[in-house]
Amino acid sequence: MSSNSFGKLFTVTTFGESHGPAIGCVIDGCPPGLSISAEEFKTDLERRATGRSRYTSQRHEADDVEILSGVYEGRTTGTPIALLIRNTDQRSKDYGDIVQTFRPGHADYTYWQKYGIRDPRGGGRSSARETTMRVAAAVIAKKWLAERYGVRVRGYLAQIGEITPDTFDWNAVEQNPFFWPDAAQVPALETYMNALRKSGDSVGARVNVVADGVPPGWGEPIYGKLDGDLASALMSINAVKGVEIGDGFAAVSQRGSQHRDEMSMDGFASNHAGGILGGISSGQPVTASIVLKPTSSILIPGHSVNLTGEPTEVVTKGRHDPCVGIRATPIAEAMMALVLIDHALRHRAQCGDVGTVEPLIPGQSGQ
Repeated sequence: MSSNSFGKLFTVTTFGESHGPAIGCVIDGCPPGLSISAEEFKTDLERRATGRSRYTSQRHEADDVEILSGVYEGRTTGTPIALLIRNTDQRSKDYGDIVQTFRPGHADYTYWQKYGIRDPRGGGRSSARETTMRVAAAVIAKKWLAERYGVRVRGYLAQIGEITPDTFDWNAVEQNPFFWPDAAQVPALETYMNALRKSGDSVGARVNVVADGVPPGWGEPIYGKLDGDLASALMSINAVKGVEIGDGFAAVSQRGSQHRDEMSMDGFASNHAGGILGGISSGQPVTASIVLKPTSSILIPGHSVNLTGEPTEVVTKGRHDPCVGIRATPIAEAMMALVLIDHALRHRAQCGDVGTVEPLIPGQSGQ
């Protein structure tokens, strides 16, 4: 299987399947001298993990990171960093009933058409389990970005089904299992999810991710646009069916006089462009949104075909998320951080000696 690597200078290659013995990644291009330990991966991996609340899949993985190479006496050496996480809670028998059947809305049929192999165990390589290693790699990226440039990457759940936040408070995001920015709405979300789970159905979601402190100049003007690479990275996340940079599709109904981010010596008047102009960061917060589809692994029967082309009915059993967007926030953060560190290194490589240009316009913080 090709295309398992991501990034040009900070390159992440992942491997492993949902129900295999382990998953892992190799990070090539990490600058030397960064302090890192296995314990530092724990927080973000727990944020991404299933089983952290009753509203996600109840698969419980330890997600203990083993650092196999690239770190000596607690610091990165500049050589490839290999990370390994052993799978400890596989239940392949849960998928015994669908060995000969394609689940509608999943990658079962397309993988079989491409590779001629049917691995029904939790989706195999197409499982969201693979994103664990992206989050692990991004722990290193986030730390380097923060120490070197003061960049902070964070996200939140911006919509679940038809529900949107009434108010916004960053402090509330990490205080509930939904990454929801309005604490007062959490009980209503719990009621909503309980009813959804009992119905056997699922629902989609929207996640917003923001990077503060990104300096101007990152990105390339044509084929390596910062927003182009960011859109590609975010679209690579399982179940993502739409990506927006800045205002995104809302720009359809805006006027040019409204959408353009006017400038003065006091800063930008707005950030409709999402902190990126001409493929290059402007110094404003880099903002993006993803839309995740409802998971297709539900208890409501659906029509499909089996390996011999005969019609059949599918009921997906096992442990599944009624809304995959609930734990997508750390994954979206991870992909943005990986794009940013790659572009930081690319910018430094080509334009590191451009030391006389100072930002004329101060960056603008915010959501």
